[in-house]
Amino acid sequence: MRLIRLCTFVAAAFISVAAHAASDAADRLSELLGKAQTITARFSQLTLDGSGTRLQETAGNLSLKRPGLFRWHTDSPMEQLLVSDGKQVWLYDPDLEQVTIQKLDQRLTQTPALLLSGDVSKIEDSFTISYKQSGNVTDFMLKPKTNDTLFDSLRLSFRGSVINDMQLIDSVGQRTNILFFNVKMNEPVKASEFVFDAPKGVDVIQE
Repeated sequence: MRLIRLCTFVAAAFISVAAHAASDAADRLSELLGKAQTITARFSQLTLDGSGTRLQETAGNLSLKRPGLFRWHTDSPMEQLLVSDGKQVWLYDPDLEQVTIQKLDQRLTQTPALLLSGDVSKIEDSFTISYKQSGNVTDFMLKPKTNDTLFDSLRLSFRGSVINDMQLIDSVGQRTNILFFNVKMNEPVKASEFVFDAPKGVDVIQE
């Protein structure tokens, strides 16, 4: 009986420590994300399959303003534009001459692009969060709490208080690595960055 009580006590203590660690990680991530009310940056993106074979490499620009305003523009020859005004999201593909419009629901906020501009106070509602510190580099690991997300795990890395890179891994082991550079925080961003008017002649799909 004494052994059972001891094991129960140890298990309860472990759960308490784990819960505290998760809460601490969420607080740290929210603090770092919350320091940047606006961000502009260049990015490079590399996608690898489960065996490490290169599938796609792109680059582009991003702009964001909290909460929920986002612009992610991938350069040609694989040009795409993702814009959010906090209420809906436009995905424009010039090559297909098509724009898809979606409401900004919970599932969309769990995509990496929109996660960066989301409400930092709600991150812990959607993800289990852990972190590790190495010098001035902090790595956060996010695991979605539901199964309807576009990735199985997400790593966000900061150098000091500035976001440096992120890595996504999906259910088949495909990895997407995104490196940010020329990052500027808390500088004015034009409101027009987060408005999209579909060009004449394109197909508009409302979802």
